[in-house]
Amino acid sequence: MKSSKKLVIFDMDGTLVDSSLTIVNAINYVRSKLSLAPLSREVILTKVNDPKLNPALFFYETDEFTPQQEEWFSKYYTNNHEKELQLYDGIEELLKELKERGYLLAIATNSYRSSTLESLNHLNILDYFSSIACYDDVGRGKPAPDMLEKNLKDTNVKSEEAIFVGDSERDMIAAKRLNMDYIMINWGFSDYEDAIHSIDKLKEKILEL
Repeated sequence: MKSSKKLVIFDMDGTLVDSSLTIVNAINYVRSKLSLAPLSREVILTKVNDPKLNPALFFYETDEFTPQQEEWFSKYYTNNHEKELQLYDGIEELLKELKERGYLLAIATNSYRSSTLESLNHLNILDYFSSIACYDDVGRGKPAPDMLEKNLKDTNVKSEEAIFVGDSERDMIAAKRLNMDYIMINWGFSDYEDAIHSIDKLKEKILEL
């Protein structure tokens, strides 16, 4: 039976792209500029997707991200992403097959547009996506649903015709707020036992919905 879904939206970091090294190093680079001690990889990757904390307060001890902090983060990202980023195994093959099956593809990421486009260009997957929604494109980042709403508007697709694939509670909450089907994966920064652990299982789940 043909799927009723038209659009598959992906989180980027920890879902499509293994950016763990770059995120850890960029956050610690900003912390060094603020004379703060570095945080461990485990702490950063555990907290970066925690919907209950204020990330600016936790990582940089400020109430919100400042333009200077964003500039430092972007500078590190731009200078280092080409040697520190990589696609998870099987991702490009999955994107290609979904496109061939007629799905529209999109991204909803809490990263900034400049670094997102740099990453997708470097990894040669930018052309797969009909919509890209980033932190600075909308009023609020995930777990607010603003990015997903932008994806739906860009592609003229209804929420019940879309699937969101992510690796965090932030992603799950955003999808639930739109009553959108959500698939949790577990090869990135999360450790959900009930999540999907392989690309093949993810493809099966998408085609089932």
